[in-house]
Amino acid sequence: MMEWKCIKCGNTEFEKDQFQATGGNFAKIFDVQNKRFITITCTKCGYTELYKTVTDGGMDILDFFTN
Repeated sequence: MMEWKCIKCGNTEFEKDQFQATGGNFAKIFDVQNKRFITITCTKCGYTELYKTVTDGGMDILDFFTN
C-alpha cells in the first residue's frame, strides 16, 4: 500500500483515480487524449495532487480510432 500524507491537513487517507487530457495541436484537432495523469485526493480536505504517467503509443492510436 502506498504511504501518503496530505500536505494541507496531515490526513493519511486518500482516493486514487486517473484522467486523460488532450495536449498539442494535432491531438486537439483529432480529440486524441494523449496525456494521462494519476490523481491522489485527500478524503478529509479534498486537496488533490496530479502525477503524470507514461503514455502507451498504442493506446493513443486506439483512442484516435474510437473517438
